[in-house]
Amino acid sequence: MRFVTLANALGDRYRHTVLALDGDYACAQRVAADVCVRYETISAPKQATLGNVRRFRRRLRDLAPDVLTTHNWGAIYWAVANIPPLARHIHIEDGFGPEERSAQIRRRVLTRRWVLSRSTVVLPSRNLWRIATEIWRLDPGRVRYVPNGIDIDWFTRVEHMARDVVVVGTVAGLRAEKNIARLLHAFRLVCASVPTRLHIVGDGPERRALQELAQRLGLEAHVEFMGQVNDPVTAYRSFDIFALSSDTEQMPLSVLEAMASGLPIAATDVGDVPAMVADENRAFVTPLAPALLAGAITTLARDPALRARLGTANRAKARADFGLGAMIATYAALFDSAAPVRP
Repeated sequence: MRFVTLANALGDRYRHTVLALDGDYACAQRVAADVCVRYETISAPKQATLGNVRRFRRRLRDLAPDVLTTHNWGAIYWAVANIPPLARHIHIEDGFGPEERSAQIRRRVLTRRWVLSRSTVVLPSRNLWRIATEIWRLDPGRVRYVPNGIDIDWFTRVEHMARDVVVVGTVAGLRAEKNIARLLHAFRLVCASVPTRLHIVGDGPERRALQELAQRLGLEAHVEFMGQVNDPVTAYRSFDIFALSSDTEQMPLSVLEAMASGLPIAATDVGDVPAMVADENRAFVTPLAPALLAGAITTLARDPALRARLGTANRAKARADFGLGAMIATYAALFDSAAPVRP
């Protein structure tokens, strides 16, 4: 989605070739018609690392790009294929999967330390900056901090609907690291004391198991699985409180979108979330225990004036710090070999 945003905003300034390593090109439909972008596939069998690197290097030599951009650990062997360099390399790291939720895998640390030592590394969170410079031991002069940005005005058009029951909502891919199960356990405690509903927006491999858990917890009448939605503004319009229950995040766009929508945030203390929300909202960012998350949600659910105050502060913080224009300008400068952007 970030690529789509940048490509659409920068128009004919660049030409792009996209190789989705999982073969999923669904986001192509969001690219504007006047953007010059070509989509390619390449075979990358598992357990064939050396063969894949040779294959990637041949393709890279054929493409002859001015800039190679790789995203996250899944694309790291394209960076390996660029040694010795065939193109200037920018690596963008957004975070980690469930296998690295609590600790870095040493093999990956050493690989990143070696492969990325002469690359430009772009990170959207201060926590990732710390990991890259202290654990991966990358040269801080090559590491750029570029926070995510969103179209604030698009989300500030949200007008929240009046209703008798407080709606707690989350927007997330239903994957293990998002730990929606934690939110369900927390919500069971919330709805026992406050009239509330839970809207879960998103889809993924965990959906069936989460629906079964909601039934076991006796929540089927209080929880609605909304599935994937094309326009997130509509989803945020149905919320009074936004909840994040992840095990691992860095700078989640859903939190930025909820802030821009004028919502209070109850969240687990992961990544940059405490620094993202307004100062007044920070008390509702809790350790990972479901009971503590439930306490934050319950306090917000009982106090509409508090929700309004925090929502206003979050919207102001989003506008001041996380606008789309700044992100687009910074990435364009990086693609054109600009100076480092420090946190």
